[in-house]
Amino acid sequence: MKLDELQPYCEFQPRNGVGAAIFSSPHSGRAYPSEFLTQIRLDAHAIRMSEDAYVDLLFNAAPEFGATLICATAPRSYVDLNRSPGEIDPELVDDHALGGSSIRSRAGYGVVPSRVGEGAPIYDGVLSAVAVEERLRRFFHPFHNRLEKLAEDRIRRFGEVILFDCHSMPHRIASNGSTARSAPPDVILGDRFGQAASAELMEFTESAFAARGLSVARNTPFPGAYISKRHGRPELGRHAIQIEIDRSLYMDEITLRPNGNFATLKKLLRSVTADLAALRTTGFRLAAE
Repeated sequence: MKLDELQPYCEFQPRNGVGAAIFSSPHSGRAYPSEFLTQIRLDAHAIRMSEDAYVDLLFNAAPEFGATLICATAPRSYVDLNRSPGEIDPELVDDHALGGSSIRSRAGYGVVPSRVGEGAPIYDGVLSAVAVEERLRRFFHPFHNRLEKLAEDRIRRFGEVILFDCHSMPHRIASNGSTARSAPPDVILGDRFGQAASAELMEFTESAFAARGLSVARNTPFPGAYISKRHGRPELGRHAIQIEIDRSLYMDEITLRPNGNFATLKKLLRSVTADLAALRTTGFRLAAE
């Protein structure tokens, strides 16, 4: 696909009535611009290793239950919508004064990544500052501006908004910290340790997954990144919870193809999505309608 043909995001509106919930999938973009593929040192398979593959499909029932679903189109390896626009590795661009770095960006995983997966470098050289800023202009800012407008609409309608930011995690990361006596969690929920969502909302979200037989952990090692930080302000009626699903539950992490459990998990998550999308918030008290 040519870069000029690629829209900044895909949006799917509720089919029957609007609820207070919004679902986002910022890392499932899989439209790789042809200009990008000719610029990188990796092949078409290797460049996908950071992709939260198929997460948009796992949660695509959200509009059936009154929630908007907004998804990335461009891949995470091209521009990462869950990083601050200032997280730019100065060693990646020809203008070292552009933006500011962080531990993540210096490691190669900033808003314009220089590495994927286990650390495979994407480029042989550096990018121009103009090229980096163009990615932010075309994809990053439109996505977040639209998410902000959707949130404002829910605030006007309901007084509060609930954002479920949907991701997937490698099985090896889900397994970190597990022991012989504790299996790795199927799902990790992040609320930035209580800073991005109310405790009652977090409790309800965990119970929705647990009721379907999925094991759930909180915040470690995924407390929520830029999206949760920017859009999660519970004191202002803006709640955000990051959802991480173990990829091995639904896909082969080597071939990046759906596995035999994909349809089963998708059906299960449809039920979870129905519960979460049905939430209404009033003065931090939650009720599923």
